[in-house]
Amino acid sequence: MLSRLVLTDFRNHADLTLEPGAGFVVLTGENGAGKTNVIEAVSLLAPGRGLRQAALGEMARQGGAGGFGVAATIGDDVQIATGTVSTAPERRIVRIQGAAAAATALAEWTTVLWLTPAMDRLFVEPASERRRFLDRLTLALAPGHAVHANRYDAAMRARNRLLGEAAEGAPLDADWVTALEAQMGEHGAAIDAARRETVASLGAVLADQPDGPFARAGLVLEGWTGQGDTFAADLAAGRRRDMAAGRTLIGPHRADLAVTHLGKGQAAALCSTGEQKALLLGTVLAHAGLVAARTGRHPVLLLDEVAAHLDPRRRAALFDALAGTGQVWMTGTEAALFDEVRGAATRIGLPIR
Repeated sequence: MLSRLVLTDFRNHADLTLEPGAGFVVLTGENGAGKTNVIEAVSLLAPGRGLRQAALGEMARQGGAGGFGVAATIGDDVQIATGTVSTAPERRIVRIQGAAAAATALAEWTTVLWLTPAMDRLFVEPASERRRFLDRLTLALAPGHAVHANRYDAAMRARNRLLGEAAEGAPLDADWVTALEAQMGEHGAAIDAARRETVASLGAVLADQPDGPFARAGLVLEGWTGQGDTFAADLAAGRRRDMAAGRTLIGPHRADLAVTHLGKGQAAALCSTGEQKALLLGTVLAHAGLVAARTGRHPVLLLDEVAAHLDPRRRAALFDALAGTGQVWMTGTEAALFDEVRGAATRIGLPIR
């Protein structure tokens, strides 16, 4: 868990220090107080671009020095930090125990999962949003997943650029493209294998759960199917096709997570808004339990405005289900929404800044 969080020139917070305890961390305040900004800062303590997927330059406080800092203490003595400096506002800096580190190294120290109101439409959004959600779940079980994803994306971007230049008449460096395709083959196969392991393991947990206030989801990875040792060869064979399309048409970046409401036997995209939210909550709760069982540590959960649109029965059931699952950060405009929270809770009211 995080025992200390310090924000410097992050979003609307010039200087904020919090000392959350174990269990629930409840952030309340009026709109504009910066509740979501706080949990966004926590989300940056894991690999990736955080829960808003924002550019780094957007996170620095307006009127501040130009950069920002997010620092935290994990447990009693592990210090991690991330941020930017004014001279390089789009270059992320990460430090672990005071030493410079890659952002992917954060996965070895923190596991952070989140749900935001924007994710309520996850099942009707483009497949890229579901892949991003699945990759966050996968990263919690396989920290090396971030490295494979970054290297795959870098190789694919380089390949697309070379093919694009060739389409405009530039000579194609076949050896370079072959090397890039070999990298995509290696890392793409690892990405696909880790995703499938996550889907299978989480699907088994969900299938074994009894029916309750949160719908049980059936999970299937669709779209591109991992080709193992043939992926690089398939990329080479499809160069002209990809050149004409202006992008790479096969690979793990073309996969999709298909979700079904098991109780109704219905695709999640066809369910009501409330049912879709219940499916998301049920999936995240099951995954948090799976992570704890596999790794011996609970993930940090960030639930933005999670109680606002739940009926009292589901709200009470959610708090009961979350009790004892590690550190859970929740935001809301009204403190009364969290009256039913039982057990240890750090309650923080944020003023308008």
